[in-house]
Amino acid sequence: MDAQILIVEDNEDLKDSMQEFFGILGFRTFSVAQAEEALGILKANAIDVVITDIKLPGIDGLELTDQIKKEHDAAVIVMTGYSDDYSYEEAVSRGASDFILKPVRFNELLLRLKRVLNERTLTRERIQLLEELKKQAITDGLTKLYNSRHFFEQLEIEIARFNRYGHPLSLLLLDIDYFKKYNDSYGHLEGDQALVRIGQIIQDCLRKMDLAFRYGGEEFAVILPETSLQNTEVVAERLRKAVAAETFTPQDGRTVTLTISVGAAQYVRDEELTSFVKRADNALFASKESGRNQITAIAAGSPA
Repeated sequence: MDAQILIVEDNEDLKDSMQEFFGILGFRTFSVAQAEEALGILKANAIDVVITDIKLPGIDGLELTDQIKKEHDAAVIVMTGYSDDYSYEEAVSRGASDFILKPVRFNELLLRLKRVLNERTLTRERIQLLEELKKQAITDGLTKLYNSRHFFEQLEIEIARFNRYGHPLSLLLLDIDYFKKYNDSYGHLEGDQALVRIGQIIQDCLRKMDLAFRYGGEEFAVILPETSLQNTEVVAERLRKAVAAETFTPQDGRTVTLTISVGAAQYVRDEELTSFVKRADNALFASKESGRNQITAIAAGSPA
C-alpha cells in the first residue's frame, strides 16, 4: 500500500508487533517510542496516519496530536488503556480522527485505519473538486485566461495593495482589430482559434506577477502591478509586435495576420476603479480612432 504509518508507542513489544503487522499488510511503517522522535519523522516523511499512545514519556499523545494538527497533514488515531482518564470526545476535540482502547485488537485497529485513510482520500478529492470549481468560476472557458468577473475582483485587490504600499499599478486594454471581419470571412471556429492563440501570445509576453484576462469578445485586459505608465507602454509595444508577427491559416494555402489596438493607464491614489478602467478604455478607443494597430496611454487628468 502507498500509505505511510507512524506508530508512537513506548511499549517495545506492542510497538514491534504493530510494525510487523502493518508491514506484512504492505504499509510503509515507522515506529518510535517518544513524541519528540515522532516529530522528527513527520518533518522528514509524508506520513498519512499517526497511531499514538496517550501515555508517553515527555510529550504525551494528546499534546503530540495538537502539534501534528498545527504543523503537519497527517491524521491521528490515539490509543489508551486508561479509559477512565481519557474519552473519545476529548481525543477528537484535540484533533484525533479516532480513538481505540487497549488492549489493542489488531483487526479492529486495521478497520479503523482503513476508515481514516478512506476519509483522507475523500477529503482530498473534495478539496481538489472545490479548487477545480473555483478555478472554472474565474477562468474563461475558451482562452483559459482569467475571465472578466475575476478581472474586477483582482483589480480591487491590486488597488488596495497600491493604497497600502504605494507601488505603481497600470492597466492595459487590448482589442483585436477588425475581428468581426475575420469571423465573418472564416467562421467562428477559426475566430475562436485566433482568440486562443492571441491569448497565449499575451500570456507569453508577461511576467509571472502580471495578470491577463479575456475581458469580453475580442477584448483582453492586462493588470500590471509595480509598473509605471512608461514601462507599461514598453509592455504594450511588445504585445503589439508579437501579435502582428503571428500568422494565422484560416484556410488551406492562405495566411492572415491580425493586429491589436491598445489602451494604457496608470492608477492614481483615491481614483475610483471604474474611472481607472474608463481611462484605459478611452485610450483604447483613441488607438482605434487613430488607425488601429497602435498604443495610446492616458495619464490621469489628460483628455481622452
